[in-house]
Amino acid sequence: MDLSSPQSQPKVIFHVDLDAFYAAVEQRDNPTLKGRPVIVGALPGHRGVVSTCSYEARKFGIHSAMPISEAYRRCPKGCFVPVRMGHYIDISRRIMALLETYTPHMQQISVDEAYLDLSGTERLFGTPEEVARRMKLQVWDSERLTMSVGIAPNRFLAKLASEVDKPDGLHRVPVGEEESFLDGLELGDLWGLGKKTLAHLNRLGIQ
Repeated sequence: MDLSSPQSQPKVIFHVDLDAFYAAVEQRDNPTLKGRPVIVGALPGHRGVVSTCSYEARKFGIHSAMPISEAYRRCPKGCFVPVRMGHYIDISRRIMALLETYTPHMQQISVDEAYLDLSGTERLFGTPEEVARRMKLQVWDSERLTMSVGIAPNRFLAKLASEVDKPDGLHRVPVGEEESFLDGLELGDLWGLGKKTLAHLNRLGIQ
């Protein structure tokens, strides 16, 4: 086999994740919210949950899917704003269209996340790190939003890598360093591992 053929080269998979997307849009659109704990979702006094929150709000232990009553208890001085889904979708479409110019092999998995297969594009666009920095700059220049990028030989590792340096992160897991990368993570960091499964593994002595 010709080892230089594209089929023999490792995959280069990007996972892109717009940082605290809904909250970041609200902070961008309303400068008075910058640097403040922003909670997007139901309003206090109403039934509902947190859709997302800014990194400032996360310092209070607030997270997505938390009952809004609990979020208010933890941060009564937070800035609670309603979801503007149509607005977020419009922004997402523009960003995804930009990313899609790099590869036809893009799979959007939510309004703020996507996988891109950049395998074999180094001669065209440069190294994966160069491409990621260019993407991030284009998103910032066009929308004034930050994006974290994980790069790895497969989707699972790319997803984990995008969480390493959030927000506005860029992390690559090189071929051959997959095991050492995973060794540096907590069990709870693994994507798809829920609280019940984690508790079960802990009971089995798996930490």
